[in-house]
Amino acid sequence: MEILVTVFYIVVCVLLFALAILIHEFGHFIVALKLGLRVEAFSIGFGPALWKKKVNGVEYRISAIPLGGYVSIPDVDPEGTKALEGSKSTNEGEQRTRIPAWKEILVAVAGPAMNVVLAVVLAIVLALVPGVKFGELPAEIGDVIPGGPAAKAGMKSGDVVVSVGGRKVETWTEMQTEVQITGGKTVEVVVERSCASLTSGKDSASPLSVVLSVTPERNEVTGAWYIMALSVSNETGAVAWMPNRNPLKQLAWDAGSIFRVLKGLVTPKEAAATSAALGGPVMIAEGLYRQVRRDPWDGLGFLRFLNVNLAVLNLLPIPVLDGGLILFSLFALVFRRRIPDVVVRATSLCFMVLLMGLMALLIGRDGWRSWKMHHFESTQTNETSNATSQAR
Repeated sequence: MEILVTVFYIVVCVLLFALAILIHEFGHFIVALKLGLRVEAFSIGFGPALWKKKVNGVEYRISAIPLGGYVSIPDVDPEGTKALEGSKSTNEGEQRTRIPAWKEILVAVAGPAMNVVLAVVLAIVLALVPGVKFGELPAEIGDVIPGGPAAKAGMKSGDVVVSVGGRKVETWTEMQTEVQITGGKTVEVVVERSCASLTSGKDSASPLSVVLSVTPERNEVTGAWYIMALSVSNETGAVAWMPNRNPLKQLAWDAGSIFRVLKGLVTPKEAAATSAALGGPVMIAEGLYRQVRRDPWDGLGFLRFLNVNLAVLNLLPIPVLDGGLILFSLFALVFRRRIPDVVVRATSLCFMVLLMGLMALLIGRDGWRSWKMHHFESTQTNETSNATSQAR
């Protein structure tokens, strides 16, 4: 019975993830049709087609590499699409209609825009359901584990973390993010401490600001960095990506989170630790599975967060992504001339290889982390079971 339940939740997660891809590609698809452009294919996945069917001139496909999808619109981005299809580039003698650059931009923006629309719908639905748990966990230390980095630095129970490495934090999640981005480097942590903990119970109206030097330690199982301090009790019961019931504030938090990670990736001092903390398709799928199984509403919240991430990432000015097409089209609008197809083809193929290589690296790393975590959990379960048997 447990196997059937697991299969059911896996199918639900696949459908939810497929929804995020479908809604994105549908944006490109519907806007291209409304603008009167020729649409050749609508594909879930990249590379050679495993299944395809032609309906009203459009070939619908399920392709071999299930890491996204695309809509083939020859008049918009023929060379980029050929790279995604895994087929040969456009022949020199092949007829191609040049459309206005503004139409290309509309088609490119439509995909991320639909991800935002889905995220907004999910945020509103979740806000209207009374049983959904929202709330932020304050950056207050509930307990300090003896011998850990926090204890060695002099952190105490009741301390409220104000900043990490000079960056202001207000919630436990923000504090954890900054700790991950600093990696194993010693970082200054500013805390506010009640004077009652320094004197014999005499309270004070204003807390004392204390600067601590903390060196996080890496967990060999999860690969994450920890200061070995516990938060106060989570009375709201809400997960990290559900801080606010207000849809606008919630979506702003979603966007702010991904922008913080992107900033970490382009900041030299933070790039290594930020990239090491990144999760790929495996971790995303596993996170979605865990949340859907734990609480369906939390799973939908995760999907909302994922759609905002997809929208932002796809708008990055990288060839093959929507942002790359927007960049090429803006060049045409500003300079009144097109970037040569040979340049578009070369850059598209290069970045396609780079992105696939990055995906392969993330999948391999995620798989290794996942195996270590499951192996550790299994070992812990067996040890607990053995100890219980011996006690009996």
